Amino acid sequence: MVLVVVFGVALLVAVLLSGLAARTVLSTSFLFLVGGALVSDGFLGLIHITPDSGIVSVTADLALFAVLFTDGMHVSLPRLRASWKHPARALGLGMPLAFVFMGLVTHYLVGLDWTTSFLVGAVLAPTDPVFASAIVGRAEVPAKLRQLLNVESGINDGLALPVVLVLIAAAGPTAPGMEASPGTIGLELLLGLVFGIVLPLVVNVLVRVPLLGAEPKLQQLLPLAVGIILYASCHLTHANPYLAAFSAGATLAHVSPEAKASFEPLGEALAELAKFAALLVFGALLTPSLFGDLSLGGYAAVILAIFLIRPASLLLSLLGTGISRKEKLVAAWFGPKGFASVVYGLLVLQSGIPQAEEAFTLIAVCIAFSIIAHSSTDVPIARAFDVEDLAGIPDGPPSETRTPASANGGT
Repeated sequence: MVLVVVFGVALLVAVLLSGLAARTVLSTSFLFLVGGALVSDGFLGLIHITPDSGIVSVTADLALFAVLFTDGMHVSLPRLRASWKHPARALGLGMPLAFVFMGLVTHYLVGLDWTTSFLVGAVLAPTDPVFASAIVGRAEVPAKLRQLLNVESGINDGLALPVVLVLIAAAGPTAPGMEASPGTIGLELLLGLVFGIVLPLVVNVLVRVPLLGAEPKLQQLLPLAVGIILYASCHLTHANPYLAAFSAGATLAHVSPEAKASFEPLGEALAELAKFAALLVFGALLTPSLFGDLSLGGYAAVILAIFLIRPASLLLSLLGTGISRKEKLVAAWFGPKGFASVVYGLLVLQSGIPQAEEAFTLIAVCIAFSIIAHSSTDVPIARAFDVEDLAGIPDGPPSETRTPASANGGT
């Protein structure tokens, strides 16, 4: 119950400071991360969480699923069909470049073997713009940029997973239950995609049956029911839950705009809660000993991953496109390492491969630095696109107040 109390206090502080956070470099994500670290064994010792604690993988898994489900609802399929080339470039060229560059840097600076180095690259390749919601969630920000970041983050989690699993198997002896063949991995991805498309379509058909239909005040629970069924079904069948979540959100928003509209406030709130819980738990892993275990070469690799590898990879992938220079630079910067990397990093740690602990230390420190760097710069950069009233609080008299485009504040 101590963890519940700590979460409640952190949530209260985050809500009270959210208006300020939405207008400044202060980040609510950072507050939860620091809060988790302060109450862990490394500092106050109020909670005792280790990387192999079940709560770590469960909260990260739930948070990633919830965020991808709601992110999928923000994808406009007609608009995506008209502008699919930019996300395709980011996924087909930018992501592999980041994977390769990170593998090379990890091998030469950290000293891990080649397979484990590229495994680290695969874990850190997915991006997570939930830590840049002032960019992705603002209608004032150019649609091409929002679409690019949102689609890239929604799909790259599922694309990275098979590479992670294959490299874990290739890295050496693994713990029982971690073995996976390429055929099995492909089937899991296919099942996730099928579940994510078919389930919302079936539910949409049921809703239109004359004797059935949701009462208006319960309509917002319809997508929630879809998400719960989908999450449980994926884990029961080993289908990929992350690809399923994103595709289900996009499908549901396309076939039932009214369900999307009614669920959006509840869905965003639930995704925020799941995100904050996962950040608090992940923060508890960030003890002084964890940071002390990383070598100087490891810190150099972290800095390069955030400030050079992601930006350079995406900029190369977007050469020759119609995206403006400002939009390219913003897209290149916002490549935060988020819950997908947390989940995959835990898979590496639990795999039992020879250099699992060294790889996880590098991954965890990189995620922590990325969360701090990206979640504290989204609002200032959003202002470059003339995004105002980020917290929905007017700066001037009531007559000057403008309706905010989104209820989301800063991260």
